[in-house]
Amino acid sequence: MSRRHSAEKREVLPDPKFGNIVVTKFMNSIMYAGKKSAAESIVYGAFSIIEGKTKQNPLGIFEQALDNVMPSIEVRSRRVGGATYQVPVEVRTTRRQALGIRWIITAARGRNEKTMTERLSAELLDASNNRGNAVKKREDTHKMAEANRAFSHYRW
Repeated sequence: MSRRHSAEKREVLPDPKFGNIVVTKFMNSIMYAGKKSAAESIVYGAFSIIEGKTKQNPLGIFEQALDNVMPSIEVRSRRVGGATYQVPVEVRTTRRQALGIRWIITAARGRNEKTMTERLSAELLDASNNRGNAVKKREDTHKMAEANRAFSHYRW
């Protein structure tokens, strides 16, 4: 890790269908081994399944799901005098988004539908309705932060 300066953020181009940067970041997180077209077909396929099931704009459901999954506080380890404390801290917006995307994808991969498009669409629908494993992960993170609120004075 460089001591001189932090790495600059790369700008991602908006996706071709919706013109949304967050959807592009989502696709890039789904992508394996540089297979962008495969990731694109998975995401757009999931969006079309969502549109077929709900008769609503899939982008709105995606954003709602992401909002329901993104954590607002998390715990960070902090060493004080030989003891390690789990200190609750607020999450920066970029990290919130990254965690939400990661948790949705992990939860979708853990589901047992047949194809990834079906898994992803089901997980996005669940997350938009405030249920599913990704939302549970956020709730667990918040519970952990709430339980360790006594150590919040160790914040740095």
